[in-house]
Amino acid sequence: MSQLFIDIGSTYFKVAHNGEIEQYFRDFNKNILDDLSSKCATLLEEYAKEDIYVCSSANGGLSTLIVGLTNSFSLKYAINIAFNSGINIIDTVLYPKIGQESVPSEMIDVVIVVGGIDSVEKVFDEKLLAYLEKVDYQNIVYVGTEKNTAFLEKHIENLVVLENIISNELKIREDALKTYLTDLYQADIMGKEDIKQLYEISSNQIFSTPYIVNRSLPKINERLDVADPFIVVDIGGATTDIHYSRDLVNDNILTESGYDRLVFKKLGVYKSRESLVHTAKNNEFVYELLAHLNVTENILEERSEKATHVLMQLAIFLVLYKVSKHHGDYVELNLEILNSIVLTGGITKVLSQEEVDDIVLFFYKKILHFHHAPTILLDSDYEIWTYGIKE
Repeated sequence: MSQLFIDIGSTYFKVAHNGEIEQYFRDFNKNILDDLSSKCATLLEEYAKEDIYVCSSANGGLSTLIVGLTNSFSLKYAINIAFNSGINIIDTVLYPKIGQESVPSEMIDVVIVVGGIDSVEKVFDEKLLAYLEKVDYQNIVYVGTEKNTAFLEKHIENLVVLENIISNELKIREDALKTYLTDLYQADIMGKEDIKQLYEISSNQIFSTPYIVNRSLPKINERLDVADPFIVVDIGGATTDIHYSRDLVNDNILTESGYDRLVFKKLGVYKSRESLVHTAKNNEFVYELLAHLNVTENILEERSEKATHVLMQLAIFLVLYKVSKHHGDYVELNLEILNSIVLTGGITKVLSQEEVDDIVLFFYKKILHFHHAPTILLDSDYEIWTYGIKE
């Protein structure tokens, strides 16, 4: 390889060169460039700026609130596009019930408003304006019926209007919104001073790691023994991502990509540890799972190597639970027909194959009532992200 690939994670650096992949635990007392330079100075000197490629998940991503007219089309389409653009969905609002909906307490990076095909008019009115006045947001984009555009442009400052994501044939049109969200994500990355400094060593655009990993999925079976349909579960320090074959979903969405992505912003093992523990404590099956692992709930309050092992196992269980038919808040995957699970991220350096097999089989027996589980592969060398960044 005549190129150097660098992934900036929330906990580790990963560096790929000459067919080898190395990882370094980050020093949080240094900015990213200084830390990287101190650990890889000789290596960085060997490559020209145009031959160094960087991706990053260190900034945690952007958040969105989606207001849609229906669950079956507008919300479903917008959710799909947002997830695949690396955007974290904080909440969704069904417009006919907007008067009863609560307002997010945190700052929202981008609000998406969608609803109706272009031949439909008067979808949104003053109720939307009243709701938005109570939301603290930085950007807002409209991708609904064109017949409501004039009203919204008149009353919403700095509104970005893009092509309706719902065609007249009720098919998804994702390109315009995906490009906007991806560009917004890139602007956010470059706005982070630590990330911006990396342009001192690379003249190439810095992409988000989830975007890069999703691009790698069509190439995974060239290097790993996976069978469709499959999922890739990336459990990191701040978030957990699932990248999945579209064969696993039953919906009315037809897209060019054969793979989609979900992000769980609060299921990380290090930076999101407290929210992971909170989610675990509120899951009806976790205490039985802890008993299965021969530990008590006290392990959730510990800061030890054993506790980290357990938290990583809980993260696997919880993320599978959240996309199963027993949980309705996220995209439901047909896990019953899943053939392969690939695990990547920091988890693969901590858990053994046996520990992973045990937790997945527990999930399949307890939640799905299956007595067997899909084939599980550990991407312990962090190879997957390199497939995508080569593109």
